[in-house]
Amino acid sequence: MNAGFRSQVAAVVERDLRRERRRGDVVWVTIPFGAMALFLLPLAIGVDTQLLQRIGPGMYWVVVMLFGVLVSVGRASIETGAQRDAVSLLGLDPAAAYVGRSMSAAGLLLVYEIVVGVVAVVLYNIEVIGFPWLALTLVITAVGLGLLGSLAASLVSSSSAGSALVPLLVAPLSVPLLLGATQVYEGLRLGRSILSWMLLMVVVMLVTAIIGVGTARPLQET
Repeated sequence: MNAGFRSQVAAVVERDLRRERRRGDVVWVTIPFGAMALFLLPLAIGVDTQLLQRIGPGMYWVVVMLFGVLVSVGRASIETGAQRDAVSLLGLDPAAAYVGRSMSAAGLLLVYEIVVGVVAVVLYNIEVIGFPWLALTLVITAVGLGLLGSLAASLVSSSSAGSALVPLLVAPLSVPLLLGATQVYEGLRLGRSILSWMLLMVVVMLVTAIIGVGTARPLQET
């Protein structure tokens, strides 16, 4: 495969989106489960409108982290060892494969965030403020989780421990994204500066991208 890096990334994105169109995991599984999780919470704590409005944004981001990372992990986990070997023989750059999987996962995660976000706004009567900053937060979180989930899936695929390692890898590393996203909304609501939290999320995203690209080839060779 003599195509440039960007062409290889685009090919991986197109392949993953085609697979998602056939399988429908995000539309028929992840989104309904995320919406159901948000729906069940009021049943557990009671219909207290003020309480639900206060904790709603935090619960939304928890649901995004818990269910959303399954999207990015699933992009890599559906590939068999034979398929990865065949792609490698075709000359696909492992770094391009990692970036492509992450980008396709980020796109699907963004759709998931928007749909589940609408459900959260309706259920918890959440006030949508600072829309440009919230939109940027959604994008950064989707890209960060896409990169993180793809990296975790790559690590798992090269380990005999299997998928049991995924929660151990993803949970602690997604905490800065979760903390940053929740604090951005709180900052917008209370009129505080959110730049430090946005910077934290961007740093996590960039560090994950660098690690993922840098380890793509060694992980493929193990």
